[in-house]
Amino acid sequence: MSNDSTRFTRLPETAAEREDEGRATREEVLDFWSERFGVDPETFADHTFWELGAGKIWIYRGDPPSPVDIEGLGMAFLRTRQEHWKPTLEAVQRFGHRARQNVVHLTDEQARRFVAGDDQELDWEGDWGYLVVTHDLAGEAEPAGVGLFVYGELRSQVPKGRRRDLDT
Repeated sequence: MSNDSTRFTRLPETAAEREDEGRATREEVLDFWSERFGVDPETFADHTFWELGAGKIWIYRGDPPSPVDIEGLGMAFLRTRQEHWKPTLEAVQRFGHRARQNVVHLTDEQARRFVAGDDQELDWEGDWGYLVVTHDLAGEAEPAGVGLFVYGELRSQVPKGRRRDLDT
């Protein structure tokens, strides 16, 4: 089945079931979250994955029929069909607490700059690429969003409409 940008289509389970070479599979999505962030694939056992448009992956708890002619289904989860897959802010805020690797924890000042959309130098010894960014909230480390770490710099991936200036 070719990609239809007006219809949610369930991801195939494996590459052997894939009809569109560019489409991600459930297995690849689970592998990405496991390999990049250390999130156990069982975390998503009760969820289904859907594509709307080219590489816009949505997650839904449950199992509606496929294909689905609706405008929204679950939560935007992951962007594929680009060189590096990118989790959405919503996905990281919902599932990032389960990440065991490629997680960077920010101080109060760093977190303020991050949610404002500012890029900042960061002493990080881990992998380059997309990171789960956390900050203490009520004494617990909570996911704040997605950061991109390259060349010693943490680049905020907080969407412009979601950025906040917390210094005022």
